[in-house]
Amino acid sequence: MKKIRLLLLLILVSSLFIIVACGNKSTTEEMVEEVLDKSHAREDEKSPIRTVTLGSGENVKSGENLLSLQTKNTTRLNTNDPIEMSIMASQTIWPATHLANQPGGVILVPVEDWQIGLASVNLVHHPINGPVLFMEDDQISDWVLQEIDRLQPTGIKDGTQIFVMGKLDDLELVKLQDYKVKEQVVESHADFAYEIDEYYASLSGEYSTSVLIGSLEEKGELFSLIAANWIAHMEEPILYVSSEEIPDATKEALTKRNGELTMYLFGPESVISEKLADDLKEFGRVVRIDGQTASEVSVNFAGFKDEETKVGWGLARPGHGLSFVSTVTPELAIVASPFSHLGKHAPLIWLEEGKVTDPIDDLLSILKPTFKDDPTEGPFNHAYIIGTLHEIDFSTQGLLDDKLEIVPEDSGGHHGH
Repeated sequence: MKKIRLLLLLILVSSLFIIVACGNKSTTEEMVEEVLDKSHAREDEKSPIRTVTLGSGENVKSGENLLSLQTKNTTRLNTNDPIEMSIMASQTIWPATHLANQPGGVILVPVEDWQIGLASVNLVHHPINGPVLFMEDDQISDWVLQEIDRLQPTGIKDGTQIFVMGKLDDLELVKLQDYKVKEQVVESHADFAYEIDEYYASLSGEYSTSVLIGSLEEKGELFSLIAANWIAHMEEPILYVSSEEIPDATKEALTKRNGELTMYLFGPESVISEKLADDLKEFGRVVRIDGQTASEVSVNFAGFKDEETKVGWGLARPGHGLSFVSTVTPELAIVASPFSHLGKHAPLIWLEEGKVTDPIDDLLSILKPTFKDDPTEGPFNHAYIIGTLHEIDFSTQGLLDDKLEIVPEDSGGHHGH
């Protein structure tokens, strides 16, 4: 019986080879052509997404039985729940163990509205100096209330401790009765960004001479959110446009700069048109942070520096922090933005669907630290990984860790160090 089964199996395999050989184009040829097509796509400089693989040395068991999701050069905040992430980021950045590391205020934003969340991030910076915590469905969760209680925000000059972005009903506001609260009503996204700009100018005593311009449309979300870490880091605000129109509120904010203004546009012409860019020139100088994908634009902004205004991270040598967020979970970028405000001052880098792309690889090559005699002298890089293994897997984290690692400048190993 076994011999008969073996004979039938050989006949079946032979028949398949005959079918493949007799066709006009064999399945094997089609498979080869498909592989070549994919290879050519990776080599095509116009290809929007090209991811970096681990190569033939990949250890497929590296992510098994993990007791820690931290590595020597990376810190992971392991959640994909936006509210939990906002609290984890707050506790990482503001230990609140004593007056020096307590926040001045806490900024409550709706998780459902990225445009409001992004514009609110401008208040993270001094003099408020505080985290962004998420509200959901116009409610403040007990978890968030516990974090506010832990932080004990000290209040800013006028005593305000809690900034509520959007209208809450009286029952929710009662939860904050022990704090001095400022509410910022939302009429439109452009109006809201204008009001935040006005409020920050009232605190700082002047309008910034540079502003970041983002699209308020859904197609612009990933591009506009790249600005989050910068506006949390410096005084420049974000103001909103659509792809073809400058809202009246944005025009008013720009006009108040009296022509002494530089505007930085985030994204390609498909997000903010060239016509609109030309229209903005009425108010001052226009600079576009360009790129084919949001990941590429984030890398380009990380390397960008305007020497005239000092806007831009200008990463060009080792010794920096970076914050990696997957494009699958863009809302996490809002509450992770304060990693650029304190500590390692890390710009946002988008991982394309959780993966390292060629532009990211190029940036990390530029930032690769080396030492001549003593590795303990640095410089050192470090990255925050924002999200779970589902969004950014351990292989990607390990790849980033390796690319951030300090190595001898002669590539000859650590020589006993």
